[in-house]
Amino acid sequence: MSDGNKTAEALRLLSVVIPARDEAGCIVSTVEHLHVELRLEGVPHEIVVVDDGSSDGTWGLLQGLAGRITELRPVRNEGAHGFGRAIQCGLDACTGDAVVIMMADESDDCRDVVRYWRKLNEGYDCVFGSRFVRGGGVIDYPRLKLCINRAANLFLRLLFGMKLNDTTNAFKAYRRTVIDGCRPLLSPHFNLTVELPLKAIVRGYSWTVIPITWRNRRTGKAKLKIQEMGSRYLFICLYVWLEKYFSRGDYMKRNPRPASPARPS
Repeated sequence: MSDGNKTAEALRLLSVVIPARDEAGCIVSTVEHLHVELRLEGVPHEIVVVDDGSSDGTWGLLQGLAGRITELRPVRNEGAHGFGRAIQCGLDACTGDAVVIMMADESDDCRDVVRYWRKLNEGYDCVFGSRFVRGGGVIDYPRLKLCINRAANLFLRLLFGMKLNDTTNAFKAYRRTVIDGCRPLLSPHFNLTVELPLKAIVRGYSWTVIPITWRNRRTGKAKLKIQEMGSRYLFICLYVWLEKYFSRGDYMKRNPRPASPARPS
């Protein structure tokens, strides 16, 4: 964890990027609840929902909803599909100088998005939510997934020597400068959820942790297939680990040089 930059520029627009594939049962309520919460709290925002090859009417629902919520920007991922690719598509399309990545199934709490925005405005480059610190929590988390989650996060803490204990959670916030500073993004699937925060930490961006809450989806099917992701997670973790210890700082955050004082004429 690192201190925020008190001289960082104030943020003007929050982009919430939501990848969605076959989420017709919940995408409307997810967007509506998020928009109402951000509007009530006075957060300038856009909601970029990326349809990642849905076949259940998700795209049609988004188009109809965009007629009522002008802050909604539906985007179609016309290339190869995958959770990470959908997020990258949304990151390319969004216009905000701050970004929150959020799930489409209402497992993430809209009120935490507001807290992310406020924390970023304290000067931090990144704000990571944790479900496993005081004040955080999970509701109806499948026991097997919970055990795998805790083991994976312990592995990451030991591998990188860091205190963050919920790296694998997708729900996080970044200044746009961090997203640009972590490119190119390599992960086409759910391993993007660890690539972004690990690269941000390794490359020297400031970050902090706040407690968040999570609840299991109430409609639709989970998209994460644990048996398919183990080697992909390991690959990206080792890739960033190699950068940390062998890149000699080539990818570190570069602070802009202060302007030289004008010489008297």
